[in-house]
Amino acid sequence: MKKQIILIIVLIALMNTFFGCVNSYSLERSKKSPNIILINIDDMGWCDVSFMGSQYYETPNLDALAKNGMIFTNAYASASNCAPSRANMMSGQWPQRHGIYTVGSSERGKSATRKLIPTKNKESIPEDNILIPEVLKKAGYITCHSGKWHLNDDPTTKGFDINIGGNHSGNPGSYYPPYRNVNSLTAPDDDYYLTNLIMDKTLEFLNTVYDQPFFLYYSPYAVHTPIQPYKPLLGKYEDKPEWNGQNNPSYATMVENLDTQIGRMIKQLKTSGQLDNTFILFISDNGGHYGVTKQWPLRSGKGAYYEGGIREPMFAYWEGKIPAGTKSETPITNLDFYPTILDVAGISKPINKVLDGQSILPLLTKQSEMPHRPLYWHFPIYLEAYAKNDTTTFDPLFRTRPGSAIRYGDWKLIQYFENNDFELYNLKDDLREQNNLATTNPEKLNELLELLEKWRKSTNAPVPTELNPEYIPN
Repeated sequence: MKKQIILIIVLIALMNTFFGCVNSYSLERSKKSPNIILINIDDMGWCDVSFMGSQYYETPNLDALAKNGMIFTNAYASASNCAPSRANMMSGQWPQRHGIYTVGSSERGKSATRKLIPTKNKESIPEDNILIPEVLKKAGYITCHSGKWHLNDDPTTKGFDINIGGNHSGNPGSYYPPYRNVNSLTAPDDDYYLTNLIMDKTLEFLNTVYDQPFFLYYSPYAVHTPIQPYKPLLGKYEDKPEWNGQNNPSYATMVENLDTQIGRMIKQLKTSGQLDNTFILFISDNGGHYGVTKQWPLRSGKGAYYEGGIREPMFAYWEGKIPAGTKSETPITNLDFYPTILDVAGISKPINKVLDGQSILPLLTKQSEMPHRPLYWHFPIYLEAYAKNDTTTFDPLFRTRPGSAIRYGDWKLIQYFENNDFELYNLKDDLREQNNLATTNPEKLNELLELLEKWRKSTNAPVPTELNPEYIPN
């Protein structure tokens, strides 16, 4: 009997030690900073996913993740094409602060059709501009870039510990081997799809991080051109009926395959237990390519400052923090991601760093609403049209001419600098942006223009005024 009592005492002591260790481990895990994943898709339009209403594209993995988080119906890119949008998001700043306004030259299109000399464009992010990964790395995060970078030659010079396929290229050149512009990645066989390989490497990275918080910037080249189908899915979409102008089978396979790859990542995070402590933001860098996919009822697409060029599919996920099954109509922008990520990680912004967005964390966690504020865009450049006589844009020659735009409440104003032309739309009544109210509602025009001019002045936004001597009036 005495031996039994001693044995019971020993067992109790061992159990207390065991559960003490478990509780200590759990406490340490709960204290660990959250993992952060920023998913930035290339050229995916506002309704190129089924959680935003598409009945043509199929995205079951993204749908499930979005359903368990908060979906935004009025989320915006801060520029209408990739390089400036990505520079804005990663720096947290409007383009006039870093100088990236477009891809390549700002003198796009024929010189004879450009009335003004546009502002010169920078093609690389300035070295002294502190980006999101630099702040997180300094705070103890392991940082990984996966996919398209486009802001300089090497993302590891701007805060990333690991780089998977990122360089200065804006597109891969080919999704099948050899990958041309993504020559740092070697295909395991002659038919291996690039989007799949990038996820393979991403999962390898995730397998190495357990004890330290990580920041993953997952930015696949998909679904940017070239439009090259993921062959196993092509037959499925060749027989699928068109929906709302969406009818490109090759592009549809790229969308679904991308969704499958993200599903692989979510599955691994669930299996490893990492998803419980992971904050995820999902967005696209600009509107869909109008020659490839339609975002009806939104007007136009990539490169234009109509809604089809800047309004994006977006959701946020964080288990236990963001209420599942919620939607927000609050207008937000990818400029808000920098302060939001700092807020999530519990990190202060760098000293003297100007951030032009606002943290949306209080909105995500239902602690408070966002303040009523204007959103701005500035594009002192020319961007040529995809095709002649494109009636969805301002004119048949350019997706945009130099100008600025503002959205405030339901109202949106676009100002063009060449002739001081204006377009004024009430998005609540006219989401298609077909009824220009600039002449019939001068009070609202002047109200928004005053805000726009004050904003340009306060941020030293350049406004081109020099006439182009090669311009030939129509």
